[in-house]
Amino acid sequence: MVNNIRFLLLPDKTFPNLGTRSLRMVLARLSDDWQGAYNHPVLVVETFVDPEHFCGTVYTANGWEELGQTDGSGRHQRDYYVRHDKPKRLFVRELRRHARRSLQAEHLKPALAVVEAKVGQRSRHTTKEINSIVDYLKQAPEYRKRVESYPLWSLLAIYLLAVLCGAPRGSKDLAKFARKLSQAQRRALGIRPRHGRYPAPSQPTFWRLLQEVSGTKLQQILLAVQAQLRGPAPKAELIALDGKEPKHGGGQSVLTAICVPSQYYLGSARVDTKTNEIPVARQLFKDLDLKGRFVSLDALHTQTETGRDIAIEGGGDYLLTAKDNQPTVHQNIEKLLPAPQADFPPLETDAHSVPHPGLRKEPSGQPLHPDPAGLSGADLLPAGSSGSPSVAPD
Repeated sequence: MVNNIRFLLLPDKTFPNLGTRSLRMVLARLSDDWQGAYNHPVLVVETFVDPEHFCGTVYTANGWEELGQTDGSGRHQRDYYVRHDKPKRLFVRELRRHARRSLQAEHLKPALAVVEAKVGQRSRHTTKEINSIVDYLKQAPEYRKRVESYPLWSLLAIYLLAVLCGAPRGSKDLAKFARKLSQAQRRALGIRPRHGRYPAPSQPTFWRLLQEVSGTKLQQILLAVQAQLRGPAPKAELIALDGKEPKHGGGQSVLTAICVPSQYYLGSARVDTKTNEIPVARQLFKDLDLKGRFVSLDALHTQTETGRDIAIEGGGDYLLTAKDNQPTVHQNIEKLLPAPQADFPPLETDAHSVPHPGLRKEPSGQPLHPDPAGLSGADLLPAGSSGSPSVAPD
């Protein structure tokens, strides 16, 4: 989407329909020009009209659609708006059919997704929200003897903002994310000014942070911040535990517990290279409230002790996967839990199958027989057919 900032028609150089013709010619080539200059198309155009001075007649005549009025705020510097209480009329027009549907889709088309990937995520949190986050993060113990521009809580707050925005969180990605923060946001983070401006932390600064910060203390703080921002963990949701090996992690992985589908973070633990996820998960259960909850793990955790810890010690229920390399578990499941009966017959000849209503032959004007069991094979075929049917099609 692109915005038309200015559209000027000189009164002494005009002729009939000059405005609509000019707009039509510009819009006809606009998407191709952006494709050549910025390597992506344009699907929708927008513009604002000040109702105190203009009527927007040219846009209406050119097929633009008015969506309503703005809230009466004007942009002042980057990502900072000042209220002026002079709302504008908003006009839009699609350059491609169903453009709004494409922009509202859960996943953008490849030609548009590549643009979003280059832009990256940017924090939209207000200075008031950032201040409340920083107040919690000040509890983190400082590991450095000397602090210059970036207190520990400032770096941790940037990391948390990146998590909330869904931005990548490697040291290089965090530095890129920090550079997109406005001066007001950096001031709220507690970054100390340098030459009259608030700088952004570099990649080495975040690299040292990820190496030195106390993971246990940080987790306690993040859980407290999450509870303040999102409230308590949803009790009705499934608890899912899964292990992932981070890039450049030296072979170690992290086992994380979250609520599904809300992605509410419950805790995590490091899995050392000398062990595996099974004992780490059992230790993590002690820090989780499992009472009355369903807990899901992959097939690695289908162990008697794991199930006992969840059900007996934690008071919850488990959902575990049984693979073919666990024949005893399979036999016990088949013995204790017989396979449920299907709600529809298999796709093979069945003398007692119920035909599709469209295949039953009934006298014209009479309703279908409520009990098809007494119908003969000929009754299941349309007029003019021969033979006996096997199953009704879908």
